[in-house]
Amino acid sequence: MADSDTATFLRRERQSILRSAGESLGRMHARHYESAGAEAVRERLGALFDQLVDGVEKRDLGAMIAFSRRIAQERYEAGYDLSEVQVAFNALEEASWTRVLADVDPSQLAEALGLIGTVLGAGKDALAREYVSLAADTRAPSLDLTALFAGTD
Repeated sequence: MADSDTATFLRRERQSILRSAGESLGRMHARHYESAGAEAVRERLGALFDQLVDGVEKRDLGAMIAFSRRIAQERYEAGYDLSEVQVAFNALEEASWTRVLADVDPSQLAEALGLIGTVLGAGKDALAREYVSLAADTRAPSLDLTALFAGTD
């Protein structure tokens, strides 16, 4: 399956994927997503989905990385925990993979799943790095991880 085929498939399955991802988020009962409301959650998932399709189609992670960093800044400033935002990425990834596994020829699964995982993985990585950077700037001047390495003199 070529990138454009994967992107076309994702576009065709947009509503199904977004519905499934939204339902998954609803089951998580994440405080900020519940207070944002269903419409806002659908819009946010839709924007993330658009970045996924764009990254798959263009084989360019730049837009996803920039988007994820901006989302990290916005959600951090709004008091979201990193795990709350990551769960949205994970819900979209799971919903996308479920549709691919159900409808894509087995010979094309590796490429489709690889493209989706790569684009969303880059987004999750950028999101986490930005969150850590923001937290380090405002909460802790340094992270002392020595306790994690006890006994390793």
